[in-house]
Amino acid sequence: QLQIVESGGDLVQPGGSLRLSCAASGLILDYYPVGWFRQAPGKEREFVAAIDRSGGKTRHAELLKGRVTISRDNAKNTVYLQMNSLKTEDTAVYYCAARSSAMVITATLGYDYWGQGTRVTVSS
Repeated sequence: QLQIVESGGDLVQPGGSLRLSCAASGLILDYYPVGWFRQAPGKEREFVAAIDRSGGKTRHAELLKGRVTISRDNAKNTVYLQMNSLKTEDTAVYYCAARSSAMVITATLGYDYWGQGTRVTVSS
């Protein structure tokens, strides 16, 4: 059974850091570009970052550049999202998604397989 599972979400103080992980079963993640998205309460799901199959090409949301970094370890079938200097507005459920086509894109509709999300709360 194909499954994507996110982990690493937590309650963290402003200015803190978190590393989210995205792992897969029933699916060899390194065959797919992977994206991270987030959805805050009452808001639409938005793009955070994406990475191609090899890890050589990445895209990051402009508003988050410099604070988030996406990476992958294909040997571990895992994709990571490192988040630094967290702000209260980063509070959201963070989702990992895999895309069947090779191109790295930012649109949610372009991703085929989604996890259930991991909650990040930034609060003092």
